[in-house]
Amino acid sequence: MRADESTPGGASGSTSEDTSDAVSGRVSVRETAVRSLRAARAAMGQLVGGLGTAFPGLGVLVLLAAAAVTAPVGVGLLLAPLALRALHGLARRERARLNRRGVEIVPPDPPPTRLRPALADPTTRRELGWLVRHATGGFLLGLLGFLLPLFAFRDTTFPLWWRLGPEEATTTSVGVGTAHTWLDALAALLLGVGWIAIVVGLGPGMARLQAAPARRLLAAGPDTDLSLRVAELTATRAAALDAHATELRRIERSLHDGAQNRLVSVTVLLGAARRMAARDPAGADELLERAQSAAEQALAELRSVARGILPPVLADRGLAGALSGLAADSGVPCRVEADVPERCAASVEATAYFVVAEALTNIAKHSGAGRASVTARARGGRLRLRIEDDGRGGADEDGGSGLTGIRRRVAALDGTLSLTSPPGGPTALEVDLPCGA
Repeated sequence: MRADESTPGGASGSTSEDTSDAVSGRVSVRETAVRSLRAARAAMGQLVGGLGTAFPGLGVLVLLAAAAVTAPVGVGLLLAPLALRALHGLARRERARLNRRGVEIVPPDPPPTRLRPALADPTTRRELGWLVRHATGGFLLGLLGFLLPLFAFRDTTFPLWWRLGPEEATTTSVGVGTAHTWLDALAALLLGVGWIAIVVGLGPGMARLQAAPARRLLAAGPDTDLSLRVAELTATRAAALDAHATELRRIERSLHDGAQNRLVSVTVLLGAARRMAARDPAGADELLERAQSAAEQALAELRSVARGILPPVLADRGLAGALSGLAADSGVPCRVEADVPERCAASVEATAYFVVAEALTNIAKHSGAGRASVTARARGGRLRLRIEDDGRGGADEDGGSGLTGIRRRVAALDGTLSLTSPPGGPTALEVDLPCGA
């Protein structure tokens, strides 16, 4: 009987496990699909963005060729400095574009613009090699990144509008065949699905292929003096230690001036109430009530200090939820737009939280703004924050507004901070942090 009784239970347990595995499998497939679509969208954006340097690169390539051809007659000697400045400017623009996309490229020392030093300069030769590759292959890849989504959209939606088009409308984006029946329209739909598969499957690889020459040729070479980078890292580590010491002093002051004093008063009140309990019960009750109030205030201050060390809302709701909570408590109406699909390192999320909290506090106290906005996006291993307001502007790091502390926090994680605040506004604070710091 026991064996018979255990059989249904075992079957039920097996069924529940199978159901759980099926649900987790569906969730895993959905998450994989979402990640693939996001990666494809980012890749298409990077490919199209490459056209912004590849198309001007064709002109720079023609200018360099003209300078080389006309150099024997003297005209090329006049064109060479202009062509070299255009080459170096385009290379800087490409480095900045890829850095915004999460492809970190350490720039070399500024190359020369005069002809004779440039001929012997390895950085100029590497930039020239990058230009040839990017203006040809990079341009074609960027063109595909622009056309493939259009082809996919046109062919997948073809059955919805092919009846409304002219009689000679082709069934596909490549101009092959003419739609006469619904079967022809469905064939175009299948081709659109194929375009989508190409975009999702090959898009990230195409983006990496387009960026590969820049990563290899535009970065600082092995002959570059890295002493500046060493000095920069030394400065950021010193800033990290300063920020840590400042934070410890803030916590010590908060505990000493707040919770500690409250707890001392609780001890004094409890001692007085114990001595008065026998001869004046009413007075003792009043002292106990005051002691309870002081204990509650001390507890609230301890919670505030704990939140200042590492806000628990980050662990409970993630960065997006924590930023929404800051916006809800802000003294200025604030809109939050957060696109952070994956969790960053705890130190990065805490820094981002404190940056936004301090910035919103500054806006409420000093800007006179009527509204503010916070944008957070995580792409390519980088977390980017942008805090804007429509206030009076004129923000200054030396004005005691907390911007120096924000910069130290950001520098401690090898991040960057830029502030734009002209007189009359608006003010924009941009922070770039590595997600895995």
